[in-house]
Amino acid sequence: MSKSAHELSRERAKRVEDALSLRIPDRIPLEIAFGYFPARYVGGLTCEAAYYDYDAWLSACKKTVADFGADISSVQPFFPGRALELIDPKAFRWPGHGTSPLHSHQYAEGEFMLAHEYPAFLRDQGDFLLRQYLPRSLGVMEPFTQFPSLAGPTYGYLAGIILADAFASPEISNAVARLQEAGREIRTWRPKMEAFEREIRELGFPPFFSGFALAPFDALSDHLRGMRGSMLDMYRQPEALLEACDAILKRTLDRIGPPVTGSVNAVSIPLHRGSEGFMSIKQFERFYWPGLKGLILGLIEKGQRPLVFFEGDYTSRLEYLLELPKGSIFAHMDTTDIFRAKEILGGHLCISGNVPCSLVGTGTPDSVKEYVKKMIDVCGKDGGFIMSTRSPVDDVNPDCLRALIDFTIEYGVYR
Repeated sequence: MSKSAHELSRERAKRVEDALSLRIPDRIPLEIAFGYFPARYVGGLTCEAAYYDYDAWLSACKKTVADFGADISSVQPFFPGRALELIDPKAFRWPGHGTSPLHSHQYAEGEFMLAHEYPAFLRDQGDFLLRQYLPRSLGVMEPFTQFPSLAGPTYGYLAGIILADAFASPEISNAVARLQEAGREIRTWRPKMEAFEREIRELGFPPFFSGFALAPFDALSDHLRGMRGSMLDMYRQPEALLEACDAILKRTLDRIGPPVTGSVNAVSIPLHRGSEGFMSIKQFERFYWPGLKGLILGLIEKGQRPLVFFEGDYTSRLEYLLELPKGSIFAHMDTTDIFRAKEILGGHLCISGNVPCSLVGTGTPDSVKEYVKKMIDVCGKDGGFIMSTRSPVDDVNPDCLRALIDFTIEYGVYR
């Protein structure tokens, strides 16, 4: 007798939870981030559908998840492209709007906070974000450079008069009208966006995560100073950089609430600038690790289990993870030496990832099985391991992806 979707969901969630908690599950769990792969898999669809064709994108994602059946399956969710057009984000390009309709979105960072603006940012983050950062990073917000500062001793009816005068400005009034139009677009789509996630869950796949955070250095480097600016600041104004990271950490932890019931992981933390390709060990120790560790420990105190995606190579930084509580995070590896990670972190943290998408895209089913077998034999020993690719499988060969999943299910059984 076949199992119900609810039974399958509980079974999959337990398998993943056992691995994360360093218990031995019935077999090695599978986590696949499908990303935009559904467009390639079903055929006749482009990645642009994830922003402009809800029904087609939902149908493609449901078929993909059901056909491949990884324990944890995530897809690129639907988001209304029209709302993005109205907001006009300067750093985000999505399929058909800055990138090819056939490819995924891209982040094109900018230096939206200037080198001399640390004092303004630290003095009043809200004021700085409203009148400086947002006008530079969102086209719709450009007129808000004219908005009066709300800092200072202006209270009572005078504050109302100041605000009324500001909103009467034709430029700000038009910006507010565009924001309202974008908001109406989002509210129109929100029930379907929520239904999209529910439809995937009802296929028998537990939700993967329900929150998002950035390491403080990444938040500053990705969104405020840009890579060039943040790297220069490590040399030219390190104390201001560190003070800003501390302020960002506090703000991040303040906004994140308790875990969502039923989710396997609560907060996803993709790491960007802490790997070997971006900074030295000394710089990592001073500028990156304290903020990242503070974020992880703060989330754990809130009852969350962070999913930390170590983008790039963290092989030389693995020992730092031993400072984290046992079984506290899901450590997903990109190009880090996964066998070295098992050697250092085995029995302390659950590790995942490392299967190259290039192999699953251009290799053969047999070459994929050979790679996966070695990972199971070494990394899967004694539990604490989840099979996964390095990154979303946007452009992989469906036959090779199926080989990865089927072989793990057949061979990765704990006896």
